[in-house]
Amino acid sequence: MKSVVISGSGLFTPEQIITNEELVASYNLYVDQFNAQQAGAIASGDVQALEHSSSEFIEKASGIKARHVLYKDGILDADVMHPLFPRRNEEQPPEMVEMALSAAREALAQANKTAADIDLIICAASNMQRPYPALSIELQQLLGAAGYAFDMNVACSSATFAISNAVNAIRGCTAKVVLVVNPEFASPQVNYRSRDSHFIFGDVCTATIIEAEDSCTADNAYRINGMRLKTEFSNNIRCDVGYTEHCFNEIDPLMPYFKQQGRKVFKELLPIVAEVIQAEMALQQVQPEQLKRLWLHQANINMNIFAAKKILGRDPLPEEAPLVLDTYANTASAGSVIAFHKHKQGINSGEYAILCSFGAGYSVGCLVLQKC
Repeated sequence: MKSVVISGSGLFTPEQIITNEELVASYNLYVDQFNAQQAGAIASGDVQALEHSSSEFIEKASGIKARHVLYKDGILDADVMHPLFPRRNEEQPPEMVEMALSAAREALAQANKTAADIDLIICAASNMQRPYPALSIELQQLLGAAGYAFDMNVACSSATFAISNAVNAIRGCTAKVVLVVNPEFASPQVNYRSRDSHFIFGDVCTATIIEAEDSCTADNAYRINGMRLKTEFSNNIRCDVGYTEHCFNEIDPLMPYFKQQGRKVFKELLPIVAEVIQAEMALQQVQPEQLKRLWLHQANINMNIFAAKKILGRDPLPEEAPLVLDTYANTASAGSVIAFHKHKQGINSGEYAILCSFGAGYSVGCLVLQKC
């Protein structure tokens, strides 16, 4: 089979930051207002009082200390508690396209490629700002690329599934150089009135260039030796907004928001993750002691440590399974690629690494990489 590499990566990080302390202060003010307004119903037992949150609780539960957001206005206002931003018209590219454009340009520069070299663009993310026309096609126009483009969604596994699609397109001779972008504009799907989830997501965009190794001129490329994808249906992570919602008389006010049953996800998904990674490592004849990096999905510090320990057979060193969720929070499909982008240096030619994402579906995407 044709040898295919990741020859460049890019990252767009929004300037605005929300710390745990800011988020908790806003949430706790909302809780106090709610409990005061519902005091009578709470006293009679008809309504359950809300509990305060704390920075300590958030960090212990997730490892998250802060997150980047495109729009900070409104999120910390106890009377609003969602990002405030103007609706763009048809002549203006949506935020996700602008984010992708920035990340794409960095990835192209790293790969020593121009937009003219790109003949396929895949926009893969956990949510899309519109169903069609595809965001990837608008990005294609703004970049000045030729060929074709499409959007896809496998929730938090979207990036690794898209990279796998890119590899198959190159091996199938339907593309030569592929741009994969993962614009995660996740803050609008957060329920900032939920103690269990108000801290989870941040905004970001990653990009990767995928091409045949024989056309690669980049200084820091990684050969994609193995790919393994797995899905298994679960209701434990959901977001239910769809185009049919306007047809129903009653709409659940929680419908637009991300929701999960975290303990069930931890218990059910992690064994699948370990099974997928270990199976592909066995196929590629890579031993745990040969792995120099584990670039894992950045959702929860406890999940990452558990998965890395399962793969390595011991506690991972910080540099072996780098974390970025402390400052980026959960960035859905982009998380593992952020870890790759920021921590791909210091690996020698011939050494191995794992890039793996996992999430709603359930879905798991694992790539076995080797430094060129």
